[in-house]
Amino acid sequence: CTCANGVVATGAAATCETDECAATPSPCGADQACTDPDTASNKLHDFECTCNSDPNLKATDGPATCDKDECKSNPCGAGQTCKDPVQSVASIHDFTCTCANGVVATGAAVVACETDECAATPSPCGMGQTCTDPNTASNMLHDFVCTCDKDPSLTATDGPATCDKDECLSSPCDAGQTCNDPVKDLTSLKDFTCTCANGVVAIGATATCEVDECAAVPPPCGPDQTCADPDTASNKLHDFECTCNSDPNLKATDGPATCDKDECKSNPCGAGQTCKDPVQSVASIHDFTCTCANGVVATGAAVVACETDECAATPSPCGMGQTCTDPNTASNMLHDFVCTCDKDPSLTATDGPATCDKDECLSSPCDAGQTCNDPVKDLTSLKDFTC
Repeated sequence: CTCANGVVATGAAATCETDECAATPSPCGADQACTDPDTASNKLHDFECTCNSDPNLKATDGPATCDKDECKSNPCGAGQTCKDPVQSVASIHDFTCTCANGVVATGAAVVACETDECAATPSPCGMGQTCTDPNTASNMLHDFVCTCDKDPSLTATDGPATCDKDECLSSPCDAGQTCNDPVKDLTSLKDFTCTCANGVVAIGATATCEVDECAAVPPPCGPDQTCADPDTASNKLHDFECTCNSDPNLKATDGPATCDKDECKSNPCGAGQTCKDPVQSVASIHDFTCTCANGVVATGAAVVACETDECAATPSPCGMGQTCTDPNTASNMLHDFVCTCDKDPSLTATDGPATCDKDECLSSPCDAGQTCNDPVKDLTSLKDFTC
């Protein structure tokens, strides 16, 4: 007869059950109690292992796991981090409590995590700043405050404060001036600049920008002009006025005036004359010219008389044996002279010699059936035609 646990009897029934806890070594782990509740029957694998450190931790038919995660009971203080690195019977109370600032305690809560952050060397605040840690008695970090010594209104938490504010934000310069704060730190207060539109600069204060623009050397107006700056007491530039001495009606703002007007606009020349003002400047008043159609020119005044007697020219503009007549010598009219043939006053021409011989055949001096020919058509060959 063979028992389930391997016990054998020959010729009779065997007594199979034994106390499983009596085995060597014990079927339970170290620091555990073994109990077999049914040693009188043929029942195996019913022994129970109970942890000596915690009777609530037990297992059947094998060793119990006698270490629980110790952090589950929240053994650390508020704000501390708990960690149980090895969860076994051999490592009871091996959990750690870690503060936010890195302070660590093993097997118990950290008594006091917080230290005075301002006590660090060097100070966590910058030069010229006061450090204050408002919560040294609690587990709170990164709450220190840095306050600027020169301006307590400038502060920062968990780091140095910026102790120089942009001085231009308070608009220290006058209207129309440009403000610039080049260096923003404690060593450069009142280093802002105010710059005028004309380039005048003041450091640490508003600038006085305006000057009398007419006082510049050389003067901003041209020669023979008067300069006037109407607004020397304000920050206003480019408002000076230049006025021509020769004509106060001619003026300009922010630059020299053009003091000569086109003299020809007043029509100083006579009828039929052409006016030209070659140089329009103060230095050339009355430089205009009047030019007649026949080329006669006068400067600074109208031509008194453009017309001449065209027939007075030498040689005569008419041919030999012709009389020249200029009907309009008193007006500005050219090319109107008339040439008249002496031998035939009916033959005339204007603005040049007349043709004084006519073709004698044109009067049909020959009889019917005869051919007429006038070989030479000039004054010296009259009656030279042939029939």
